[in-house]
Formats: sequence, C-alpha cells, structure tokens
Amino acid sequence: MKNKTANRYFRERFGCKVYRIAIDGGFSCPNRDGKIGTGGCIFCSGYGSGEFAGSRNDSITEQIERGKKLVRGKMPEEGGKYIAYFQAFTGTYAPPERLEAVYREAIEHPDVAAVAIATRPDCLPDEVLGLIESLGKIKPVWVELGLQTIHERTAEYIRRGYTLGVYDDAVNRLADRGIETVTHIILGLPGESREDMTETAAYVGAGPISGIKIQLLHVLAGTDLADEYKAGKFRCLSMEEYTDIVRDCIAVLPENIVIHRMTGDGARRDLIAPLWSSDKKRVLNMLKSKLDMA
Repeated sequence: MKNKTANRYFRERFGCKVYRIAIDGGFSCPNRDGKIGTGGCIFCSGYGSGEFAGSRNDSITEQIERGKKLVRGKMPEEGGKYIAYFQAFTGTYAPPERLEAVYREAIEHPDVAAVAIATRPDCLPDEVLGLIESLGKIKPVWVELGLQTIHERTAEYIRRGYTLGVYDDAVNRLADRGIETVTHIILGLPGESREDMTETAAYVGAGPISGIKIQLLHVLAGTDLADEYKAGKFRCLSMEEYTDIVRDCIAVLPENIVIHRMTGDGARRDLIAPLWSSDKKRVLNMLKSKLDMA
C-alpha cells in the first residue's frame, strides 16, 4: 500500500506508539437539538458516535486518566503518547469560551501529544477556526469532518443536514488557516454502488485534506437505520465486498493522504449488522492481504 497508515505516520511524527483516548466534551448536535433536525443522522446512536468515549459527567482530565488506564495493558515497555479525541456528538458546537476551556484542559495535559476534534462542516464559524488555529501553536490539533458521502441523494436519505458545498467551504477555510483535516466516509450506505463509494474517496482525496477515515456502515440498535434494516430495505456489505471496496478507495487516493482508519468498531451490545465486523482482527488481516501491507 502506497499510503501511510496512522500507526506508521504517528510513530514517525511523535517518535513512539500513539493511542487515541475518546472524550465526550458534553456537546450536542444541531441535527438533534432542533437547529437543523431532531432525529440526528439515520445511523447515529444515542451516544452521538461516541460509544467508546468517556463520561460527560467527568472532567476532561478525568476522562484522559481513565483512558490511559484502559490502554496501559497495550503499551510497550517504552511507553507511548496519547491523542485526546473529542469524538462524541459535534465537537465544535458550543460557545467559543466553552470550547477553549475543554480544549485547553486536554492540550495542557502532559501526556497528550495532540488533540483531534470530530465535528460537522456546518459548525465551524470563524471564531472557532481562530481558536483551533491558535491552540495548534501549542500542540498539533486537527479537525475530523463527518462527510460520509458526496452524493446528495444519499445525504438526504441519511439526514446529514448540509450540502456538499458546505463541506467544500469548510475544508478550504481550514486549509487557509493551516489546520489539518481528516475526512470521514462511510462505505455501504443504502443505495450506493461500488462506483459511488469510490467516487466519494476520489473526491475527498482531491481536496486539501491530510487524512481519511474509512468506516463500514454499522446498523446499531435504537437507530432509524435499524428500523430500515429490519424492514428489509437494504442489505449490508459482506466482508469480501467491503474489503474489496476499501482497496478500490485507497487506490484512488494521493500518496500523501494518511489512512487513519480502514474499518471501525460497533459496540457489541448494540450491533445488529453486519456481525462479521465484530471480528476486527479477521477484517484487518483480510485488508492487509488485499492491500499488500507489510
């Protein structure tokens, strides 16, 4: 594979193994609080995609310390560093003064090497971009945008709540400020062909981003997508299909794009389909064989 994986990239950048600690900053989402919608995206659980994040009832520092304990058993003897990942809901959807408080608490933690902020392209006002730009002078900070697809018919179906033009504007404004951007896409969205998914990857890769996260569509309990699945309105990809499409998507990406993720985890307690995705080691082994990864 010509592109660097996140593991290799972070080792080169930070000089050691780096672990993500998922954090819940206590944010909401305009697609849930009524500003745009109330139901959220069709696939999004009640955790706001933060199933593995800490508790919003704990401080940022407490969540980091708890996250460190969870990954300590995975760490080599030489230790490692951490990325504070604001994962749950929309990580920039709050007044700038509140954002600054939670971001600073994370960035000033001595064991945190970088901060990652997952958000929506329509939640990046100039004052928030200015804050992120200034914090990036302390430690690396990047923004992760949940695009999922470039196809407007699918975006409407999943209730994304913004157009592709909003994404384009956000990535360009981030790039103008020198803020690194990682874009999330989902493979297996209902109604999309293999060509549709590859087109999304190619479009994203042609933009001013530094990395991409490729996510498998999970059907989780309690979501509207689960109702659609149970009604037989779509089927999930097989592991063979998924790994083939990942290979196609990576093939159309420029070499400088870092692959931050090639699959994903659905919480076992909530996962309805595809059940094969719970065997992450098997999925990664198949991806490695198809991508010719050393």
